Order: sequence, then structure tokens, then C-alpha cells
Amino acid sequence: MPSKVPPANLLRDTAQLPIEPLTVRIPVAVQITGIGRSKLYELISAGELDVVKIGASTLITMASLRRLIEKSQS
Repeated sequence: MPSKVPPANLLRDTAQLPIEPLTVRIPVAVQITGIGRSKLYELISAGELDVVKIGASTLITMASLRRLIEKSQS
């Protein structure tokens, strides 16, 4: 039966990778983008940002935040 524990060198190598979250909460999105809380909710309502609801938590995908910023730069 194969071991479920990855080799030590794989753990060591992946521990040094920069890990970006897939989603962030509203306060973090406000902080990293500089966009106000109300404006973020407007963008969510307009379908400009992708959200994931888990229980009472509203999480915004980092991919949609990046798309919004990239789109605004052009």
C-alpha cells in the first residue's frame, strides 16, 4: 500500500513556494485593492467579482480581483 506522506524533499521544496490564497474575505479585499467596502459590494452585485459563499462567509476569488484590476488598467 502506498504511503500517504510525501517524500521529505517534496515537503521541503513546496514549503518554499509562495502560496497565494484562492479567495479572500471582504476586509482583506478592501485592504489589498484599496477599493471601499460599499464599492466591492456593488461590484459583486453587478457580477464584476466572483464570490463563494460558505456558510455566512462571503469570499471573493483572487482571480476575479486580478481581472478587475487588469481590466481597469486598459
